Amino acid sequence: MVDFFRSNGFKRFIILIGVAVALYLMWSMINLILLTFIITYLMNELSTSVTKRLRRIAPINEKAVIVTLYLLLVAGIVAVIYKYLPVVSQQITQLFNLIAAFNLNPNDNEIARYLAPTFEKIELGKYLEQGVDLTLTNLTNIGKVIMHVFIALILSLFILLEKKRITEFTAKFKDSKIGPLYDELTYFCKIFVRSFGKVIEAQFVIAAVNCVVSVIALYFMGFPHLIALGIMLFILGLIPVAGVIISLIPLSIIAYSIGGLMHIVYILIIVVVLHALEAYFLNPKLMSAKTNLPIFYTFIVILFSEHFLGVWGLIIGIPLFMFLLDILGVTSVPEVDLQKKVTVQDNKEKPID
Repeated sequence: MVDFFRSNGFKRFIILIGVAVALYLMWSMINLILLTFIITYLMNELSTSVTKRLRRIAPINEKAVIVTLYLLLVAGIVAVIYKYLPVVSQQITQLFNLIAAFNLNPNDNEIARYLAPTFEKIELGKYLEQGVDLTLTNLTNIGKVIMHVFIALILSLFILLEKKRITEFTAKFKDSKIGPLYDELTYFCKIFVRSFGKVIEAQFVIAAVNCVVSVIALYFMGFPHLIALGIMLFILGLIPVAGVIISLIPLSIIAYSIGGLMHIVYILIIVVVLHALEAYFLNPKLMSAKTNLPIFYTFIVILFSEHFLGVWGLIIGIPLFMFLLDILGVTSVPEVDLQKKVTVQDNKEKPID
């Protein structure tokens, strides 16, 4: 029993609980913390990749690349807010009104005759009106959201510009009185970046690709309000599996409104093509080292994470779950690769008792 309490596994469990309690106490700052981490991670990956490519042509300072990328990002955000925010707000309102006005004419076809009573019971317009009211209410907090984004941008910029000094200064704690705690936190940080960070990066890339491809397809199908639909598809694309299913509802309603049942068939074909693109190309390329979760586990994790973490849970629920699986050593890699991974980990990390 004494050996169990002295084991590395028990110590790491206690430290993990302590980190969770600390984050809970800082819950009012969770938006800023998550935004800072996500922006820092994504911009670091982007700047590293761009710097490597540019150095093949000419020697260049990485800090200059970082500053340039941040200036372009801020300029893009300001331009979007100044030029497109009124357009997006108008399109979102029109999009809600279009979906709210949707109805099935029983005289159109046999399928509509059976579906019409169901949609009447759902009272879709009533729920969408509530959704519009909720959206308008949330728009009053847009200044707070923008402020969090810009603070996160500034913090992440300083982190990337001084990452070498930050690393050197933080390493001094290794020889301090909290050296053992530093070692364990370093262990968790490495796993967190390797699992949580990689999954978040993959989700953003997949969401962006799906958004662009979907908007192009919707343009040729004659869909209205493409900017608002693009934003909706990108945000929902950050939610694994469930986001695609949720997006089918408004897309199918708009498709039926502008082109009938054939347009719904086209939407289903587009979704199948995007799912195949994600499953057979993007996921293996971006997330080859991750555990392939069954859809049942994916939905369970999303439901629980949304319940406990709110909207953030829909986005970070799966990455957090992957982080926990990585700590527990739950993987689905081939046996040969797993043996190599265990050998490398034994050489670099302390074993978990």
